[in-house]
Amino acid sequence: MNIGLYFGSFNPIHIGHLIIGSFVANNTNIDQVWYVVSPHNPLKKTSTLLNEYHRLHLVQLAIENDPQLKVSDIEFKLPRPSYTIDTLTYLQEKYPSHSFSVILGSDSWQNLSKWKNSDTLVKNYPFLVYQRPGFLINEPHQNLTVLQAPLLEISSTRIRQAIRDKKSIRYLVPDTVRDEIESNSYYLRKLEEPPH
Repeated sequence: MNIGLYFGSFNPIHIGHLIIGSFVANNTNIDQVWYVVSPHNPLKKTSTLLNEYHRLHLVQLAIENDPQLKVSDIEFKLPRPSYTIDTLTYLQEKYPSHSFSVILGSDSWQNLSKWKNSDTLVKNYPFLVYQRPGFLINEPHQNLTVLQAPLLEISSTRIRQAIRDKKSIRYLVPDTVRDEIESNSYYLRKLEEPPH
């Protein structure tokens, strides 16, 4: 099976994340997209994150009725912080019959040199990169597929701010996710935001 790995903090997951996953599952050779919830991204401060099990549960709620999408807690079991190369190595050993690709935005692709063992990553794994405005990809690469996926100007940062400001997040996240956030008062407390 061809698996597309969509790594992220998903803090919280929103409609934009779901559109990307669904687009990849329906418009590429990927059979299933796995949302890999990162407990600790080395490029982000952990103080900004909702508890990882809460974030995992929100992703489960968001995708529970779509067989093409799956949530993975694989990085919860690995050393922290999470490095994509280590996760891929582990997954390849655990699921030898699957082939794995990495899904990411063109902004992250341009930062790839900061990732651990980025040369090995790009040499050994296909990358499905969706174009983000202002981060055009011009350099061809044999393991790179550039996607023109539909994008929404939604960010988890903006959603967290809206919650703190007591504004509606309806239509920004699935209703099941919104209900869970509201019933548990997630994100109401001001978490320290990462620098932009």
